[in-house]
Amino acid sequence: MAAAYFDVIVVGAGPAGISAAYTAASGGLKVALIERGEFPGAKNIFGGVLYRKQLEDIIPEFWKEAPLERTIVEQRMWVLGKESVVTFGHRNERYKEPPNCWTGLRVKFDQWYAGKAEKAGAVPIYETVVTDFLREGGRVVGVRTDREEGDLRAGVVIVADGINSLLGKALGVHKEWLPDQVSLAVKEVIELPKEKIQDRFNLEGDEGCTIEFVGETLGMAGLGFLYTNQETLSLGVGVMVSDLKKQRVKPYEILDSIKQHPMIRKLIQGGEAKEYSGHLIPEGGFDSLPQLAGDGWMICGDAAQMVNVVHREGTNLAMLSGRLAAETAMAAHAAGNYSAGVLRGYQQAVQASLIYRDLRKYRGMHHLLRDMDSDLLFDRLPQALNDAAYQMLLVDGTPKKDKQRKVLRQLRDASGGRLDLLRLGLKGWGAMNG
Repeated sequence: MAAAYFDVIVVGAGPAGISAAYTAASGGLKVALIERGEFPGAKNIFGGVLYRKQLEDIIPEFWKEAPLERTIVEQRMWVLGKESVVTFGHRNERYKEPPNCWTGLRVKFDQWYAGKAEKAGAVPIYETVVTDFLREGGRVVGVRTDREEGDLRAGVVIVADGINSLLGKALGVHKEWLPDQVSLAVKEVIELPKEKIQDRFNLEGDEGCTIEFVGETLGMAGLGFLYTNQETLSLGVGVMVSDLKKQRVKPYEILDSIKQHPMIRKLIQGGEAKEYSGHLIPEGGFDSLPQLAGDGWMICGDAAQMVNVVHREGTNLAMLSGRLAAETAMAAHAAGNYSAGVLRGYQQAVQASLIYRDLRKYRGMHHLLRDMDSDLLFDRLPQALNDAAYQMLLVDGTPKKDKQRKVLRQLRDASGGRLDLLRLGLKGWGAMNG
């Protein structure tokens, strides 16, 4: 029996894969969307923020029908000390129209988004594992699945199977990640009445707030988040796997510790944990980007390490990469040529996009986190900053000039000396500016 033929096979029904399937199907191509989960979103996890621009370029005014939680009008950044916090943030009514981003829950959103791809013509093939490629003369011509007589042929295969991309490994472009190239994030969804969420975060109607925080991760390189949904909060923390291995700490222990921090505890108090999940996040950045295309294949999203760890952006980059891959597939279909030379247009499109430019801008951040003392960056300096704020705002009869000297001494001692503090500042500036 001959294998079924599609113009495009997309492997993975996350944001990258669904974006590719929707775009290609909307362009008139015959598309198969394969997902190993029972349904899209069943195995997909993310922090919880969806940005407008990249999805709007795929589905205009999608927010009028998509199952979104809250429109984010305020973003805060917290630097945590033992019992304190130094806060930065921005709130703006202009984030409402047009919206900048929303909180969302993948189990709801991915099903809706995949439904749009199906309505556009993509054929859903769920609860199916792709085990290998079909090849002819070194060229990918389809996939082999775990279904009986489950071989499928295609002009091009778009690989969007996530950070542990088995297909990326089969292509030889996806190596086993090093412990300092990936973080492990754990997340709880905490149920809380809508009125309490609005009162505690100073929100009205569908307004939302996000909090990202650094510090109090037991001296390990990591960032946390607390996002407001309609009737739940998403609380999580991601820590570098290299630090987890070194200190032999389980990620849920960090999350449990953070839940007891007085600033966090007051916001989640009375809530009931409804979900717990863990997920690996690619942290290698620009220098971990693999080859993106070859004869009969392209790779996108997390499978291609497309995550901006500085701004905690991944879903929007995944969607953009999926769209660019689909547009390249459409051009290849029109030309009747799925060779590496034609599909290289996808690599060129990525290099001209914000994916490549933003990852290149922050390429030094991975090296900074790898080479610097995690305890310094994520424990001693955050605590020193909190101590400095306490001293400067404490009116205790000490002259301000003496306070300034004490604060500078605290920051210098935390970093190991005045010269070390200067070097750290220069390295941080360099890492943030490509």
